[in-house]
Order: sequence, then C-alpha cells, then structure tokens
Amino acid sequence: MEFTVSKADLVRELSLSQGVVEKKTTIPILSNVLLEAKNDRITLTATDLELGIRCSCAAKVKKEGSGTIPARKLLDYVRLLPDVDLTIKFLENHWASLVCGRSRTRIAGMSRESFPELPQMPETIAEIPVKLLASMISRTAFAISLEESRFTLNGALLLLKTDSTTMVATDGHRLAYVEIVSPAAGTGKSFRALVPKKAMAEIVKLADESSADSKLVFAGDENHLFFQFGERMLITRKLTGNFPDYDKVLPKDNVHTAKLNRDEIRSAIERVSQFADERSRAIRVQFTAGEIKIFSSSVETGESEESVPSEYAGPDMEIGFNAQYLLDFLRATSQEQIAFELKDQKSAGELRPVTDGTEDHYRYVVMPMRI
Repeated sequence: MEFTVSKADLVRELSLSQGVVEKKTTIPILSNVLLEAKNDRITLTATDLELGIRCSCAAKVKKEGSGTIPARKLLDYVRLLPDVDLTIKFLENHWASLVCGRSRTRIAGMSRESFPELPQMPETIAEIPVKLLASMISRTAFAISLEESRFTLNGALLLLKTDSTTMVATDGHRLAYVEIVSPAAGTGKSFRALVPKKAMAEIVKLADESSADSKLVFAGDENHLFFQFGERMLITRKLTGNFPDYDKVLPKDNVHTAKLNRDEIRSAIERVSQFADERSRAIRVQFTAGEIKIFSSSVETGESEESVPSEYAGPDMEIGFNAQYLLDFLRATSQEQIAFELKDQKSAGELRPVTDGTEDHYRYVVMPMRI
C-alpha cells in the first residue's frame, strides 16, 4: 500500500480517533489505527471493542491496500511535520515508511489480519439534526452515574418516536430529561436504546466538526448503534439492562414555583459553595417571599451566605441540595430565567428553563439532602 495525503487532512481525521483508541490495553492491536487506501481515499478505523470510529479523507493512492500503525505515535509525529503532503508506504514486514519533505521515518506496524472487523450499518432508522443531538447530550450527560457497578445508568436513554426525540440520564440522585417535539426530529418508527457515556462524548466531538445544519444518519441493531456523520461513522455497543421508569420520577405535584435569573443564582451558588463540605457539597437553600437565600458552612473552611431576588409566593421552606448538582443544570441551560418548582422540604425539586412556548422541554429533577 502506498498513498500521498495532506498533512492537515490526516491530522484532523487521526485526532477524531484518539478518544476511541485504547491507551492501556492487553490487546496491542487496539492501540493501532487501521489505514485502508482505495479509490483515491484513505479510511482510518479505530476501536476498543466497545466503541469504533471510521473516518476518511482524500488521498492520491498509488497502490491500494491496508495496514495498521500505533495511533498515538502516528498522530504525535505527523503533527510535528511541515504543512505539506506526506507519502506513506507499507513495507513487507508491516512497518510503515513516511516521507515528508526532508523527513524520512519508519514506524513499526502490525498485521491487518489481527485488527477487529466493525459491524456493517443496518437499515436507517432516522436522520437527526447533528446540533440537536449534541445539544441534548450537553444537557443530560452530566447526570450519568459514574459508578461502574450501576451499568444501566452509565449512559443515557435515547427514545425516538414519530414526532419527538427524548434523552434521559440519571444517577439515582438526580435526573435530566430533554424532549424535542418536532416532526423533523421524528423517525417514522419508534426506537429505544441506552447510549454509553463514552459514545456520547465522541458524538459531541464529531458534531463540532460538522456544519450547523447537517444531519446524522442513525441506525441500530440488537447489539450496536450507528451514527453516520457524512464520511465519518461512529459505532457503539448498546448498554444492556432496564433503565429506570423515568416517568415515575418526574414530579407531578410541585405546586410552588420560584422564578430566578439564571446568572444571579448560578454566581451566588458558585461563591457560597466554596465553603461547603468538600465531600457532600451540601448547601442550604431558603425560599421566602421575594427572595432566595443560600447558606453553607464547614468547620475546616468557614461559612458563607447570599440572597438573590425571586418571584416566589409560596410558604417559607429550607431545603438542602448538592451544590454541584444545581450548578450542572445552571451551566447547561441557556435561558435567562429558570423556574425552581417545589412541593415540600422532603420531596424532589425540579428545575427547568422558563421558555416562550418552544417545543423544547428540559426538566431536571434533584433530590433533597439532609443537613
């Protein structure tokens, strides 16, 4: 195999594979990227057996073929080359020869035969606007559980219906829910799957490389999910197991509402939480007519208190919350006004942006803490 490719094109596509390539693995081939040259294009494939990515770019192919090279080593080296074309040629011993200007380098590769095959994409289920899916991920991914033992919570539920797209994530202490009601986002058929957190991070990276109005082609089979962004394809294994019944968690009877300016309450919590207990991150939130007060105290660091104006006319209440949980939502939403909905001091609170009747429903449920 021999081809010539633009250094900038190769670096761009190699960079997208780095989040998938296994850094520390007992299977050496998983640290490599598979290069395939055919029909004046090169295709790059990387996988960790759970997640796979396939990218491609234009190249002048002198001899078709394939081979594998350590992905990190290749990227680190090519990045340092001048911004001109480079020629890569695979030798009989699986090593790769790289020629760029006056630079001559050989990198030890491995046989293509030992590289895992990625599954083929099945029939398309939906075309989803790329920025829409990335936006849903950014508003839910932070609520995914970090406990590996709770594997059904190590990802988000993606639910496609004929007229809406929904994503839900929870770690048992909080739940983030986004629903976009739009025929354009719909699919013609319903589909439900658990998307792993690592795959969601890679989807956001690929979305950043896509044009603002582009759509991704989505498909799924019994074991895998497929996200195709033009010439790039992300394949991930589904998470197995039963996701919690989120509908039972979403509050139905939170009758008291405090309306707040997002920036004001976020800044106040950021300052006050500096003096919260480092382990629990607990703060006290006091709801009174016309304002909300936030308190924190720690034997080691000190104490802090702030108040922010609020539209609130319910009974006086004081509730403990994890400050980080509140900040995660306040940093993820873009609306200026947010509503904090409550029932009583022992029930879950719900935060949501105050919208002007858009078809975008964002709800965030957070459990209270004992202080």
